[in-house]
Amino acid sequence: MNPLAHAAGARCALSVNVNKVALLRNTRHLGIPSVLRAAEHCLLAGAQGITVHPRPDARHIRSGDVDDLAAFLKDWPQAEFNIEGNPTQNLMDFVRRHRPHQVTFVPDAEDQFTSDHGWTLPQDADRLKPLIREAQDLGVRVSLFMDPTPSAMAAVAELGADRIELYTETFASAFGTPRQDEVLAGFTATAEAALKVGLGINAGHDLNRDNLSVFLRHVPGVLEASIGHALIADALELGYAETVRSYLRVIATAYT
Repeated sequence: MNPLAHAAGARCALSVNVNKVALLRNTRHLGIPSVLRAAEHCLLAGAQGITVHPRPDARHIRSGDVDDLAAFLKDWPQAEFNIEGNPTQNLMDFVRRHRPHQVTFVPDAEDQFTSDHGWTLPQDADRLKPLIREAQDLGVRVSLFMDPTPSAMAAVAELGADRIELYTETFASAFGTPRQDEVLAGFTATAEAALKVGLGINAGHDLNRDNLSVFLRHVPGVLEASIGHALIADALELGYAETVRSYLRVIATAYT
């Protein structure tokens, strides 16, 4: 059973991406800060899931971290484990080994600084389709990282993916500027198109405590927000528990 299955109109869940905890840890050989302790603190404070994005160069999350988190989360049956990355690189090894609740396919190059675009359809369809089917045959829900392009949603559904994750950097960059409403309208239209063809909706990239509530208020059907960089940065000042509680309060304001 999917622990983050939502009824229509349910509140967005928070999945904490712990990559940046590993990035800081990797600058020394002391094992601190602990990725597992970070995940535990966030879950204890009310986060509904944990996300990792293991890249081939292991610049932050390493293979052992994924293994450790998979074992750790067995004691948290109510929490979701989301592994994201490029399925043509190292991602499918983790999917086969751990069968997480969700896998998010992201079209990153191996040396890419950070995720900066979604899949292009139909150009990427042939290589994605068998990988989507393989993950689903393992019982794993599949989300595709996508730009806010309403016309692409039917192609995503045709591939058989379960969800999209909206790449939200363009909204974050436009937030508070004269372009905010125009950019946000593109996300709203994309979400409406996704819902029309039966896709679930996730969101992530540069969402934070300032812009998240506005996004959720205007973009229908968002089931899950995956937040890493801003949340971990906030945690350096506020601590994990207060930061997670703060994000949950921000999410709540979108539904009041």
